[in-house]
Amino acid sequence: MRDSPIRAAIKGTGSALPKNRISNAQLAEQVDTTDEWIVERTGIKFRHIAGDGETTASLAAQASLEALKSANMTAGDIDLIIVATATPDQTFPATATIVQNIIGANGGAAFDVAAVCSGFLYAFSVAESMIRAGSATNALVIGSETFSRILDWEDRTTCVLFGDGAGAIVLSADSSGKGALATKLHADGAHNQLLYVDGGPSTTGTVGKLRMKGREVFRHAVVNLTNVLNETLESANVSPQDIDWVVPHQANSRIIDATVKKLKLSRDKVIKTVDQHANTSAASVPLALDVAVRDGRIKEGDIIILEAMGGGFTWGASVIQY
Repeated sequence: MRDSPIRAAIKGTGSALPKNRISNAQLAEQVDTTDEWIVERTGIKFRHIAGDGETTASLAAQASLEALKSANMTAGDIDLIIVATATPDQTFPATATIVQNIIGANGGAAFDVAAVCSGFLYAFSVAESMIRAGSATNALVIGSETFSRILDWEDRTTCVLFGDGAGAIVLSADSSGKGALATKLHADGAHNQLLYVDGGPSTTGTVGKLRMKGREVFRHAVVNLTNVLNETLESANVSPQDIDWVVPHQANSRIIDATVKKLKLSRDKVIKTVDQHANTSAASVPLALDVAVRDGRIKEGDIIILEAMGGGFTWGASVIQY
């Protein structure tokens, strides 16, 4: 009998949110907006905003420790750390190396991936490939963001959409059949000016602020996500009806609903946390995953599909046996 192929299985999940939780009503005291306006257009009700001493690395480290605990592992078991983020603690070194030092996992490979809201899927794909190739055995894959620090708080069309947080998973070499059945990633740099930050070390020498043309992003998101979900399902030889749970990027309830409708999936199979967390960019998928694992919805053996689209544009999806 031939041995089953080595895959990268999810062994544990974790998440972290800043202490400061802000409702739409609280936000309306500072920004020209209303709770009704935000909920109707986005589905968002709350977001967490990082305070003093809370950084992308500190949130990532907290989420990582929770994931390690869930996996019944220690930092010493980890030989690869990848952090997906668009809001690193420093221009360099990589935030992953800071996390590595905080949790005490020094010695293995550690680096960041920048693909904005799709960053976690990109990081997952890299870690999964390295594990299958034998370059790593146990990996921490983390999405962590402090987007509040690149928001223009005078632009009500963008500042109400985002929040801060981190999510992490432990991936380990596994021959039981669990792990990614198919992953597809894409990018199209022609749409840079639809969702971007207007600064950077080599251009302005500043961090810059987030800029977005919401209507155009919405249109591209629904088309791109529907296409990549169909592509990934076909590659995995899985039908939409075989999916137990969809864990989408938590950008906007309308985008999630429109994509699910196009795939003819039941809304009951969709994990939604956008109302509680807002858009946490690269952290949104692992945050939602952790919520659904911990509340018992996602169980061992379930077939799940992760999807996201972000600035770049970048987008992707992965079908996973949990």
